[in-house]
This record gives sequence, C-alpha cells and structure tokens, in this order.
Amino acid sequence: MTNVASKLIKDTSRILNVSEATITRGGMSLVVAVYVYKIIYPKIRELVRSPAGEAAKSKVTYKGQKGPAVNREFLVQLKKLLKVIIPGLWSRSALILLLHTITLITRTFLSIYVAQLEGRVVKYIVRKDVVRFALMMTKWIAIAVPATLVNSLIRFLECHLALTFRSRLTRYSYDLYFKNQCYYRVSNLDGRLENSDHCLTEDIAAFTSSVAHLYSHITKPLLDSLLITVSLASLARSRGGASLPGPVLGGLVVAITGRILRKVSPKFGALVSEEAHRKGYLRAIHSRIITNAEEIAFYGGHKVERTILQQAYDSLVQQMGVIFNKRLWYIMLEQFLMKYVWSGAGMVMVSIPLLTSTINESGETDGGVSDRTQYFTTAKNMLVSGADAVERLLTSYKEIVELAGYTARVGNMLEVFKDVQKGKYKRPAVMTEGEKEPERERSSLLAFYNGMPVINGVVSESTDGTIILDNVPVVTPNCDVVVPSLTITVTPQMHLLITGPNGCGKSSLFRILSGLWPVYSGYLHKPPVSHMFYIPQRPYMSVGTLRDQVTYPDSHEDMKKKGITDDDLVTILGIVNLQNIVIREGGWDAIQDWKDVLSGGEKQRMGMARLFYHKPQYALLDECTSAVSIDVEGQMYQAVKDQGITLLTITHRPTLWKFHTHVLQFDGEGSWKFDRLDTDKRLGLKEEKQHLESLLSDIPSKMERLKELCSILGEDSLLVEDTALPDLASDTALSD
Repeated sequence: MTNVASKLIKDTSRILNVSEATITRGGMSLVVAVYVYKIIYPKIRELVRSPAGEAAKSKVTYKGQKGPAVNREFLVQLKKLLKVIIPGLWSRSALILLLHTITLITRTFLSIYVAQLEGRVVKYIVRKDVVRFALMMTKWIAIAVPATLVNSLIRFLECHLALTFRSRLTRYSYDLYFKNQCYYRVSNLDGRLENSDHCLTEDIAAFTSSVAHLYSHITKPLLDSLLITVSLASLARSRGGASLPGPVLGGLVVAITGRILRKVSPKFGALVSEEAHRKGYLRAIHSRIITNAEEIAFYGGHKVERTILQQAYDSLVQQMGVIFNKRLWYIMLEQFLMKYVWSGAGMVMVSIPLLTSTINESGETDGGVSDRTQYFTTAKNMLVSGADAVERLLTSYKEIVELAGYTARVGNMLEVFKDVQKGKYKRPAVMTEGEKEPERERSSLLAFYNGMPVINGVVSESTDGTIILDNVPVVTPNCDVVVPSLTITVTPQMHLLITGPNGCGKSSLFRILSGLWPVYSGYLHKPPVSHMFYIPQRPYMSVGTLRDQVTYPDSHEDMKKKGITDDDLVTILGIVNLQNIVIREGGWDAIQDWKDVLSGGEKQRMGMARLFYHKPQYALLDECTSAVSIDVEGQMYQAVKDQGITLLTITHRPTLWKFHTHVLQFDGEGSWKFDRLDTDKRLGLKEEKQHLESLLSDIPSKMERLKELCSILGEDSLLVEDTALPDLASDTALSD
C-alpha cells in the first residue's frame, strides 16, 4: 500500500511539475481540512448555537424523564449509598479504606523521593563520579522493592475495597428485595423497575467498582499535586530563582483546561445510564427466551424472537456507538491540552528558576552544569508526576459523571424497593383522570388518584382462625376491577369450593388472602400468612435434595428443630402415593433437576406432600391436582380433612365437591354467590345440564335435514315454519 502511494505521488509530481513534498503537504492539509469540517466543525457549531438546548436534551432519557447528572440529587443519593457501604468507623470497609489511604500517601512520598534520586543519578553521571553513581544505583534498586510492593498494594486494596463495598450493598439490597414479598410486588404490582435482576448484579458491581476506583483517582492526585507543588517551589528557591511564577502558570493552565473540558464534555452520566438500561433489557429478552423455550418451539416462533433479540442488541450497539463517537473528539481535545499544552507550560515552569537564578555562575565548572542538570531532571520528573496527577483529577470528572449514572440506577432501585414495601406502587395507569369509568368501577368503593387506586383497606390478624372479607374489591395489578365488592365469612372446618369462569377472580382472591395483592378498600380479617399454605397448579421445585422438595421452604435444620425425621417424611409421601420415589432417586440426599425429573402428576403430589408436612390451618388449593388420578386425589383430600386442615379449593372436577361444605360462585361479570353446598343436588343439576347439552347438540343438523325434506316433498313442516328454520338453528348454535 505504501509503494502504491509513493508511486502515485511521483507520477503526479512528474505530470504537474510540482515537487513531491508540496503534493504530500497538500494532501495532508486536505485530509486535515476534511476531518475538521466533518468532525470538529459540527461539534463547535453545536456548542456555539445551542449549548443550553444540548444540555437539556442530554439530560432526558428515552422515557422523557430527566437523566442523571452531577447535581444535588446525585450527592444526596451518593451520601445514602455511602452510609450503606461504609456503616461505621470500625467496619471492615472503613479499615480497608484507611489502609488504602495510607498506601496512596506512601506512594506519593516514594514518587517524590524517586524523582530526587533520579536527579542525583544524572548529576553524578555528568560529574563522572563512578563511586557515588554506583551508590545511587544501589539505592535505586533498593527503593524499587517497596515501590513495586506499594503499587501492587494499591491495586490489590482497590479491588478488595470494591468487593467489600459490593458485598455490603448486595446484602443490603437482598434484605430489601426479599422483605415483605418485595421480589413479587416489584415486578407484578409496580412498573418502575423493568430489570431488577440486572440492577442487583451488574449495576451494583459497576457502582461499587466506580466508587473504589474514583476514590484512589481523586485522593492520590490531590495529595500528589499539593506535595509536588511545594517540592517544586522549594527546589526553585534552592536555585535562587523565582518560585512563584511557575506554580501560578501551572495553576492557570490547569484551570483553563478544566474549564474548557467541562464546557465541552458530553453528558456521559445519561449516556452510561441508558447503556445500562439497554444491557438489562437485552438480558431480560435472553431470560424470557430461556424461560419460555418450550412454548416458543411449539409455536415455531424463533423468527419473531430472533427479531426481537436482534433489535435489542442493535439498540445496545447503537447506544455504545454514540458513546464511542462522543469520546473520540473529547479524548482528542483532552490529549491535545494535557499532552502538548501542558508539556509546553512545563518547559516554561522548569526554565523560569534557571533563567531567574541569582546564583553567580561566572567561571562555571562541571559542578555547576551537574547541579543544573540535577535540578532539571528532578523538576522534570516531578512535573511529569504532577501533570499525571492533575490529568487524573480532570479526567475523574468524566468518571464522576458516569458514577452519577450508576448511582441513579442503584439509588432508584433501593427507593423503589422501599416504596413497594410501604405499599406505594406506580405503574402505567389503565384509566386517565378524564376517562369515564365502567359501571362496576363506579359502583365500587375505590378511590383513584392519577389513574391508580388508592390503598385504603384495613387488614387485621385473626386469632380464632376466621376469615372475614367485608366489601373487599378484587383489583388486578393493571387496575382492572374484577369484583367490585366481596363480603364473605369463612370459619375453620368450613370447606369452601370456589368456582366460576376464567378471569372471574378465583386465583385473585387467593393472592389477596396471601398478602400478595393489596386491599384497596373494605376490611379483611384473616389468620397470619404462616397459617395458610398455597399450592398452585404447577408447584415450584427448588434447587436442592429430595428432602428439600418435601420440606420447602424449610431447610433440613428447620425440619430437625420441628422434631420431624426422614421416617415421618416417608409416611407423608405414602399419603400422596410417592413413597417409591425415595428409592428410585437414590435417597433423601439425592440432588436432581427436579422440575425435569418429576412428572406433572408427581410434582402436584409433591406439592400436596408439603401441605401435610407444614400442617397449616387453611389450604389454598388452586387446581393443584388436575394431573392426579381421581382415586389418589380423593385419598389426599380426605387425608387433608382428617388432619383438621380447612380447604379453600379452586377446581373444575365434580368428584371433589363432596369434600366441601360451602361454595363461592363467581359469574365473571363482577357478581358472586356464597351459599352452603348441597353436593347431591349440585351433582344432579350437573348431570341434567350434561344430558340437555347432549340432546340439544344435534338440533341444528336435524333442523337442516327437516328443511331439506320439506323442500323435496314440497310440504310444510308441522313443527316450524319454513322461514323460522334458519333462525331456530342459529339460536341453537348460539346457545351452544
């Protein structure tokens, strides 16, 4: 490629009769001009024309909300988080921070000593003093051992400090996340955190690493700048030169540089926060595909899912490209100011004491030259260290802005956790203030604020085991009022059957009783949650041993404290007809992927086994035996009643009606009926319904045949007029 370019330049020079140097300079000038026009000029024009508009734009996220910035809100959030990661003066975090600070201070004094030692080495080289040169080199090698140790300690302690910060903040976040069912409510009742898993992992790690890194990048440069300035002034006075102009010039150049960089610096905080959000969304898409892989495969939806995943990745790449592009010109300007402008200013600072020296240098010898060489070398090394320190200080502003993005995400996450625990939810409202409410919502006892129902219900704890709902509405997280008002009373041994069409509020009632959904109005009086045990249609199989599947959520230690043995667990498995599974899977301590090892019916029976292990006062059963044979199902329900556990059952199997005394029937339109259950009468009505359905199911085809015969015979029907036949058939079809 180089040979081709050289040949092209030579040919052009010969044709145009112009020197090769002129063509080369012209080509380079053209390249620089194009670069300035395409890259630099748009940035300058953007800054000059609308700096306020650009600043306002950069502070707005994709949702129209204000993005993170270095302001009072950032300082308040950072202060709260620092109290979490550094809880006290004698905490582990504080002790590591103190040790890290001592190491940074030691490194600063070592840098100054090494600079002075290098100056002496050069001095004795100029003097050709071999003995002292050898002595200085011995000191140089000797000081290298503690210097390298201190450098390694700085990185070591910084990593440990970040890890300690992360451990404390993670434990604190986990405590909030698992307190008061926050892990459920934050994703189902609140809409502010889309990717709480990403916030709990990546964002916390990025925040703590940034804090630990930023501490060393601010404290050490500050100390370096102060001590090196004092050392340079002292060194200048020792030469008899002016000691004030140098530091003043250096401070002025640094101040101007900092002003320029801050003026043109992109809003990296908002950019980094948006990048973290898009990373979390991409991760959530991956998790969703893994979770629903079977359903996607059955539907053949891989093309759709791949498109969604590719769009999420492209969005992340686009955001990262924006950050890279903004860093390109910013780093170019930063390097120009800090490398070349500062180097020129440093030369002037070093030369001022020499040019203004009052030491008489007439008849100068090698000693005078060596002294000036020692000064120059020492001052140069100190200036290099000082410039590096100031450069880290100025570039740390960019890191502070990025820290603001991480702080905002972590701080908002903890704020959402605390709000959710207090029952303060925010999610896209289904209704607006001016929207007309449906009839059943107007008839309910709900109060709305900004489209969200206000939690005004009263919940109290029952001591006698009675469940009382008085004018309690059933409201979904999307603010759909399924049942405007529900009033029932359930006492122990009042076995309740709950029926109704899909979406009528059956499972929603269980969520309210379990405390997952809030009581927006009315009065709820119920036993503690520990006295009620919920079994869904698909029981959750935890990670652990076979024993853990029966005792979940108790651990092995909890089981021992209750005085329950493995033999008792075998008896429990016998009730649900699973006693052979212990030998089949290799004993109680066998560890498997139980959600795949156990069949659907076995998982449901394992869920019922947990019920017999915990022996609650109430059993909330939500289609939990739909995959179990009818005979085993009946044995389990009878065993539940025999152990004094009250049934609250959602089921469509008529064979289970006989185990219940009362029925709560929803109609799917907001109404309900609560009454005693006459099993024989209800079974009779069920049989009559099925019989009528079988009789009426063939009416449309018979009516069509009758019409056809009438047409062939040219006669009228004695049962129905010609014109009525299609209508009757249509009505019959609709009734089906």
